Formats: sequence, structure tokens, C-alpha cells
Amino acid sequence: MFEKLKERWGVESNWSLTLILITFAVTGSLSAKVGGYLVKEMWGFSWENDPWYQYVPLRFITTFVFYQILLLIVGTCLGQFKFFWAFEKKMLSRFGIKFPDQSVATEKGGKKEEEK
Repeated sequence: MFEKLKERWGVESNWSLTLILITFAVTGSLSAKVGGYLVKEMWGFSWENDPWYQYVPLRFITTFVFYQILLLIVGTCLGQFKFFWAFEKKMLSRFGIKFPDQSVATEKGGKKEEEK
């Protein structure tokens, strides 16, 4: 299972894979805590006092936004920024959020070519 993940994500070492999995675990828990704190303590919404159709979308959106931010922060702290920046761009592009088109230089056949 871990070999398939390493191959799919283009990760070379077991240590890098471990750091990536730790980042996902920490980020998920932390974003849920931060999202809950913001919604309840700062904005005053709660499951008990507000209609579910207000509370649930607000909590979901807040948690999702902070997950994206915290994924980059925690990934950077664990030395995996390059992986998580590519991961973020791919995930956000699935939601229709596009990043400016940038040329990427790659080596093919001994010379560098521009890809768009």
C-alpha cells in the first residue's frame, strides 16, 4: 500500500512519505479545531442555538478554507512544501480555482524545453 502511494505521489523515501502522512493527520485535526473555534467563539454560531442550515455550511466552508492554508503551513514546517504546493494547486483546480499559467522548464533529451 505504501509503495503505491510513493509511486502515485512521486515520493522517493519512506521518511518523506511518513512526513506527508503526518502532515495530513495534523492538518485535518487542526483545521477542525480552528474552524470550530472561529464559528462558535468568534462568530457566535452554535449547533444548539442556530439552525443547522446556517451552522453546517458555515462550519464546512471555514474548515475547508483553513485546511488549505494549514496544509501549506504544516507541510512547510515538516519540509514538504514542494509536494503540498503541487497538491494544493491540483486540488483547487478541481474546484475551478486556476493559478496563472506559468512556464515550466523540463529536461528532455538533454535540453530544456518550455511547457505550457
